[in-house]
Amino acid sequence: MGTYDYKNVKVEIRDGIAWVILNRPEKRNAMSPKLHFEMDDALERLEFDDEAKVIVITGAGGNFSAGQDLKEFFRELDTNPSARRKAAQAANRWRWERLYNYDKPTIAMIHGYCVGGAFMQLLATDFAVAAEDATFSLSEVNWGILPGALVAKVVADAVLPRHALYYACLGEPFDGKEAARIGMVNFAVPLAKLEQATTELAHKLMKKSPNTLRATKQAVRHVRNMDFGQAYDYLMEKSKAIKLGDREDSYNTGLRQFLDEKSYKPTYEPFRLRGDKAGASAEKK
Repeated sequence: MGTYDYKNVKVEIRDGIAWVILNRPEKRNAMSPKLHFEMDDALERLEFDDEAKVIVITGAGGNFSAGQDLKEFFRELDTNPSARRKAAQAANRWRWERLYNYDKPTIAMIHGYCVGGAFMQLLATDFAVAAEDATFSLSEVNWGILPGALVAKVVADAVLPRHALYYACLGEPFDGKEAARIGMVNFAVPLAKLEQATTELAHKLMKKSPNTLRATKQAVRHVRNMDFGQAYDYLMEKSKAIKLGDREDSYNTGLRQFLDEKSYKPTYEPFRLRGDKAGASAEKK
């Protein structure tokens, strides 16, 4: 897909993992209009880049993101409603509409500060891993404003109501361990092990059937807002859709390897994908 040449965003693809890095370290990766436009473009392209199997969203210089750049995103656009609208559309598009429905698995890797508007991309990703000493903060109440865009909604959906109320109404910071305890992230690890833990998670995801993984994550997200009848119908159609264009022929391949070849235990591991060289060599032996 060519090069990803941006100023406020870095994209590095290594071993199937696309590291998408907010790159304003001097501002603790506070999000400017230009950063939003670049992130929107990068994620759109990566969704169709065959080299990128898993997307990791993180930040440069020791921080995830300090939220919106109050000067560039708000004050400087106060008298320019057209530019303000375009910036807001790009911001909401990549931080929620793209990530929430993304075809590929996505992971947020949190270190340093994760503040305010950054909760959008944190909670839009499928998975999140945090450094134990990361600092999370919904401090809008201390500024005399509400959490911006969809932050209040996505936080309320992600954790128990009392946790959402406590941190939104008090504005008190909390660390990665607390974020894991209340369900804001999947787990927290020491900072020195953060990249390794994120990489391990990404490689586990890459071993799954892409079609099945995509359908599963979308199903889990969408049934939350359905009643039981709607969920029955949706999941039945989603099950059929998995088989369309599935180069792995996941359903039949999984049954064959489990029932006929007895080559794997689905409780503990996925079936071997066609590109799994280790599995192919073991099969020849």
